[in-house]
Amino acid sequence: MGLLERINSPQDIKELDISQLPELAAELRDYIIKSVAQTGGHLAPSLGVVELTIALLYVYDLPRDKIIWDVGHQAYGYKVLTGRRDRLPTIRQYGGISGFLRRDESEYDFWGAGHASTSISAALGFAIERDLRGEDYNVTAVIGDGSLTGGLAFEGLNNAGATNTEILVILNDNAMSISPNVGALARYLTKMVASPAYQRVKTDLWEFAGKVGELGKHLRSLGRKLEDTLKNFIVPGMLFEHFGFDYYGPVDGHDIPGLIKILRELKEVRKPKFLHIITTKGKGFKPAEVDATTYHGLGRFNPETGEPIRTEGPPSYTKIFGDAMVTFGERYPDLVAITAAMETGTGLDKFHERYPERFFDVGIAEEHAVVFGGSLAAQGRRTVVAIYSTFLQRAYDQIIHDIALQKVPLIFAIDRGGVVGEDGPTHHGVFDIAYLRTVPGVVITAPKDENELRNLLFTALERFSEPWAIRYPRGAAVGVQLKDFETIPFGKWEVLRTGDGSLLILAVGATVYPALDAAEKLAKEFGVSPTVVNCRFVKPMDEQLLAQLAGEHRKILTVEEGTVMGGFGEGVLHFLEERGIPRERVHIHGVPDQFVTHGPRKKLLEILKLDAAGIEEVAREFLGIS
Repeated sequence: MGLLERINSPQDIKELDISQLPELAAELRDYIIKSVAQTGGHLAPSLGVVELTIALLYVYDLPRDKIIWDVGHQAYGYKVLTGRRDRLPTIRQYGGISGFLRRDESEYDFWGAGHASTSISAALGFAIERDLRGEDYNVTAVIGDGSLTGGLAFEGLNNAGATNTEILVILNDNAMSISPNVGALARYLTKMVASPAYQRVKTDLWEFAGKVGELGKHLRSLGRKLEDTLKNFIVPGMLFEHFGFDYYGPVDGHDIPGLIKILRELKEVRKPKFLHIITTKGKGFKPAEVDATTYHGLGRFNPETGEPIRTEGPPSYTKIFGDAMVTFGERYPDLVAITAAMETGTGLDKFHERYPERFFDVGIAEEHAVVFGGSLAAQGRRTVVAIYSTFLQRAYDQIIHDIALQKVPLIFAIDRGGVVGEDGPTHHGVFDIAYLRTVPGVVITAPKDENELRNLLFTALERFSEPWAIRYPRGAAVGVQLKDFETIPFGKWEVLRTGDGSLLILAVGATVYPALDAAEKLAKEFGVSPTVVNCRFVKPMDEQLLAQLAGEHRKILTVEEGTVMGGFGEGVLHFLEERGIPRERVHIHGVPDQFVTHGPRKKLLEILKLDAAGIEEVAREFLGIS
């Protein structure tokens, strides 16, 4: 690795000459590519900020100074250079380092996040604490142009600018949306306004104008207008200036000496500062530069060609949903689809291609997506908001206040419901059943396979009379043969296996087939024949069937790939206790009251005992069978 093998902490970077840093960047980029090729992960974002990462660590004194990365999925290089170089090959693997920043992983991870737009608010907290303690260190937030579409980012900007606390926000702009302004004149102006000499002259003139009475007021007003006009004409910084920040940029985010120079100069500007850098997402790896969307986050791939290493198997639930939406787009001319910056991730790219006028990507703005979609649905238009389970958490108030309270028939397609695998606790969709169950009037459904996913979506579109959520897991579907669409009886469960009355297994979504496998093994090897029910409607429950089956079985086991706290099992328990069935006859099995680590989905389900073997083990313990 050459230079890279000498870097065990940020201090080691400072011992290099600036002329050596481009070579370090090349080695770091190559190391990231080769590591992610073996593990999968967020490649393009990390490649785009290699030079920025090196410049930040060269200029600032960590951990005294604080760097807050938005999301953290672009911080693979940061991990390598802050003492985790040899552990990068374990990233996102069970027992390895996280794919995001985590406060319990390193003293250099000052703020952990897996969701966007949090960095400015967090950085302001660090800056305010510094000021309250009377200390003196630098606080920097690094945020991407995508994260800047989130409302939380603007809340942070608004508050930070108003406090006039010293803080630096770096906008990593890789969308090239403002590229026409990146030219010689813009670079010259940025260099001029960032220089200590300019800041000193500006301060002296401002103070002088304040001492010459009425004329000084006019001079100050004229100077402010002249500077604002010049900046507005040359650089796209007026928005941030109005938030109370001094704006600098755009600058080349891959020019290490240039970044080091301006970062050093900005350390002397003692107020809110906003540095705008232009980078290329996927920089240094041609496939990622050409197709940054695909290489944003991906599985294993060939590091020489960039070709993904594909595994044989059924299509993903995401693809099944996306294909169904294309079909329904033709069946229902009024159907619209909305997503929050996850067009490909939610499988809506084909719908967008086919029906561009009926597709809306609102950016990282989940709250807006729900209210926007709800207002369309309230006017009678069939509307589907496709969103990841953990991202929908951000719109919880909107679900209650704007959708459920008004009985708006908005349809939520909740992808990544359950354990997601390598992305870890920030992305495990294990809370959606619990957080939706408490909201009056919201229908919650979970398909056992890809056919049922299509049919639940079809039923929701046909019925279109109340808020409706369909949650389905990440990854490959079961592999059943697809059939023609048919509606599913509202609120009705499905008995898949009739047993001997010893045990009733009530399974939800992705746990249905493992529960069936567990029941078959119990019957074959232990002489116990459980009844297995597909509880595809979490809310409303099939109370008539539940009451009947509860009376016919000695014990009841609920199984769900979601938290046991407030989940489906608690709903069943509440129903049965109200009818006099003792608590000891019911066992709730699901995700325990803790955050689940990262690792392969199959491995995590095994640990949580939510695979067939685990469900069988839980059932045997409940029945007292050794």
